[in-house]
Amino acid sequence: MAESTVTFFAEKLSNLILQEASVFGEVEGQIKLLRDELEWMRLFLRDADSKRVYDERVKLWVNQIRSATHEAEDVIDEFILNMDNRKRRLNTLKFLPTCVGMVDKLPSIHELDSRVKDINAKIGAIMANRSKYGLVDLTASSSSTADQAVSHKEKRAPVVEESDVVGIEDGAKKVKQMLMKEETVGRSVASICGMGGLGKTTLAKKVYNQRDVHGHFDCKAWVYVSQEFRAREILLAIALQVMFLSVEEKKEMGEDELGKKLCGYLGEKKYLVVMDDVWSSEVWSRLQPHFPDQAKDGSIVLITTRNKEIALHATYSEEFIYELRHMNDDESWQLFLKKAFRGTGTTTPTLTTELKELGKKIVTKCKGLPLAIVVLGSLLSTKEKTKQWWEKVLASIEWHLDQGPDSCMRILALSYNDLPYYLKSCFLYCGIFPEDSEIDAWDLIKLWLAEGFIQRRGKERLEDIAEDYMHELIHRSLIQVADRRVDGRVKSCRMHDLLRDLAVSEAKDAHFFEVHENMDSTFPISIRRLVIHQNLINRDISQCLHNSSSRLRSLVSFSESTIGKRSWESLQEHIKLLTVLNLSEEKVGGHLLPRDIGQLIHLKFLCIKEFRSHVKLPSSIGRLVNLQSLDLGTNDCNIPHSIWKLKKLRHLECWNGKVLSQSQINKCVNGYLGVEQLTNLQTLALTGGSWLEGDGLGKLTQLRSLKLSQCSISYLKTEFFESIAKLTVLEILDLSFTKGHTKKTLVNRLGSVWEKKNVTIDHHNKTLLPGLMPLSHHAYLYELFLGGKLEKLPEEIEFYPPKLLSLHLWRCKLRDDPMMILEKLPSLRILDLSSNAYTGKKMVCSSGGFLQLKSLNLIQLDELEELMVERGAMSSLKTLEIWRCDKMKKLPDLFQLTNLEELSLRGLPCIK
Repeated sequence: MAESTVTFFAEKLSNLILQEASVFGEVEGQIKLLRDELEWMRLFLRDADSKRVYDERVKLWVNQIRSATHEAEDVIDEFILNMDNRKRRLNTLKFLPTCVGMVDKLPSIHELDSRVKDINAKIGAIMANRSKYGLVDLTASSSSTADQAVSHKEKRAPVVEESDVVGIEDGAKKVKQMLMKEETVGRSVASICGMGGLGKTTLAKKVYNQRDVHGHFDCKAWVYVSQEFRAREILLAIALQVMFLSVEEKKEMGEDELGKKLCGYLGEKKYLVVMDDVWSSEVWSRLQPHFPDQAKDGSIVLITTRNKEIALHATYSEEFIYELRHMNDDESWQLFLKKAFRGTGTTTPTLTTELKELGKKIVTKCKGLPLAIVVLGSLLSTKEKTKQWWEKVLASIEWHLDQGPDSCMRILALSYNDLPYYLKSCFLYCGIFPEDSEIDAWDLIKLWLAEGFIQRRGKERLEDIAEDYMHELIHRSLIQVADRRVDGRVKSCRMHDLLRDLAVSEAKDAHFFEVHENMDSTFPISIRRLVIHQNLINRDISQCLHNSSSRLRSLVSFSESTIGKRSWESLQEHIKLLTVLNLSEEKVGGHLLPRDIGQLIHLKFLCIKEFRSHVKLPSSIGRLVNLQSLDLGTNDCNIPHSIWKLKKLRHLECWNGKVLSQSQINKCVNGYLGVEQLTNLQTLALTGGSWLEGDGLGKLTQLRSLKLSQCSISYLKTEFFESIAKLTVLEILDLSFTKGHTKKTLVNRLGSVWEKKNVTIDHHNKTLLPGLMPLSHHAYLYELFLGGKLEKLPEEIEFYPPKLLSLHLWRCKLRDDPMMILEKLPSLRILDLSSNAYTGKKMVCSSGGFLQLKSLNLIQLDELEELMVERGAMSSLKTLEIWRCDKMKKLPDLFQLTNLEELSLRGLPCIK
């Protein structure tokens, strides 16, 4: 871990020397000396980091290096902050001569010079201690960062994710019998229990996902509970999987009201609810009233828990408890081979006698625990299949097991210690999220970037490199895929609770981050990253930092505390050097972010999603020159035009954010500011406005995701259309348009633009597609969202992106059946039509159409009366969802959809 700390700071220092040479002035020599010392330390740390677990002397030496590096980073960043404040102060006193500014700068320069000299001397003493105290066996590594880097995506074999796990077939059969027992009256409860790492969740999922289990129940839901239990969140998660809730209900309903609504719905259904990872009897006692006893016969709640007492409390009878056993020797060996040799193209590898004997010894150390076997097997999949490597791993296992009685945790620690430095930081960072939480992969990647964990690799995009890091952690079985996007990439991930415990423990030991779930505890004085979860009852977030120094670099809160004006003022005393500010679940008193937020000039990541109100950003936001990611979620917000100053922005996600126009006076005084200046943008989500005028949008040629809401017709000009056409690396395009514009205006605008592009317009049929021209050159565009009146889709298949996988249409009011066109799209896998996307009465899916379609969702099509599916249509369909089509009279023959796995029909008069 110390190696990553030094490496990240050394790279940062090199960049600063190039960019800020004029700022450092005469101190530049000392700064370069510091950088050179860090480079030497980094080479020795690669060896030291691997040996620190074996030698307390090495551990102390590594900790001292880490501390000195943190001190150096603080000194440099404080100086840059002071210089920025000085520059701003002098800008308000432009009448003063230049010599006054130089005199004002000298004290800061002298202080920096003195402090950097002290740090260089301290580092020199630390390096001297290596030989003074007998650490001469630490050797410098000649391997470069590039040599150690994760291989490119296209060079690495794809990870095969097995849905079946060796040795649980018998358990799956017994659990399935418990769930589908016909003679049970009303609602019953079943449990799977066993120690951590035995595979309770894997077993439950195996049964839950089986097709005949799907068909046995009217509705089903899966929720993760964990130690951080919140009743309302559990009830909401269940409700969203089985019934429809309005936006207001999701936000406003309390625990009791939500529980009553859920209970009323389930009372009429035969339901299955899985509550995974229950840690306390209180969970069932509190939630039980919301699962009606008098539901349809055969309804059941399945609980997984480590504690048999909890299982008995909820289940009442051991007949409905399945105790998971350890794997036997043969099952353990088969699972080990499956993991250690995945990606090699063989499931039955031929091993030498020596390797087989070593492998058997390694597997024996795992004591039949699937998690330990999976992690160890995944570790060995990254090594050469030689006697030397396997002997080395076996010796490491034996050493780790000698350090304590918990064999599983010791083996997991071995896998962590085997990680290269750049992956250690990424793995530990996953521990900041609450236990059993589903981690959004995109949010995690942005956080890794802001923290500086992602090392440049030629001309590759940083986000792509970060995605490689994530795949490597998945390949090593240290994090798990929770969900995938339609293109197969990771959408979200999870961390096994034992692996999270390891991450939190290692992070604390390495002073990487602190998690404070009990706010009565004493806070460490020096914290680099502070994570706050739920227990901030009657306290606000600023109180957590009362005893903390100003060294804090990251503040991540999953708390439901409140930030008021005084809290912000108190916070600013502790977060002057902050890089990451993530208040994704904080409730904020007032609508205006503090005016002085612009003082956080080192900030790279700012996320405040849960304001649930109108937010106004101050003009000082334009001072956050290092900001890479700004995420305000779906909150209504006013954004000053100074946002266009932030040239390092890569992700601007403010779905309902309105950028205020720049006045003519401001343009004359400060120069023009526009979206075209943010050339590093990869993600852009905003409300349409005057900033769309001109061709600025088309200059953002690195955009991967573009989401524009509430676009007025007045901005649908030639330049806008041509800009969209230039964004050829787009992967996601989401456009919605406001109502109330005349058909004539829209047709005239589209006609003039399309004709310029040699696309013919049938003016008689009035084909309307606001804001889009042919997308045939958008080779990477796989997901398309269109909201607003279209009336008629283009019939030419060449119009659509060639690799379109997912299409979502709403409020389009299409008059003609869209299926006759869309069923010809060769790659389409998801089709979602909602909110009167189609206003006709009949919809027909022709034989041979939609050959790749996996999911069809029809929601609130008010005029639809019949869905006809001809034999041979939608032959790959797995999910069919039809909700709130109030005039639906006739459904298709569902038995001909032979691959259908999930069917959800709600609010249809034909099935009442």
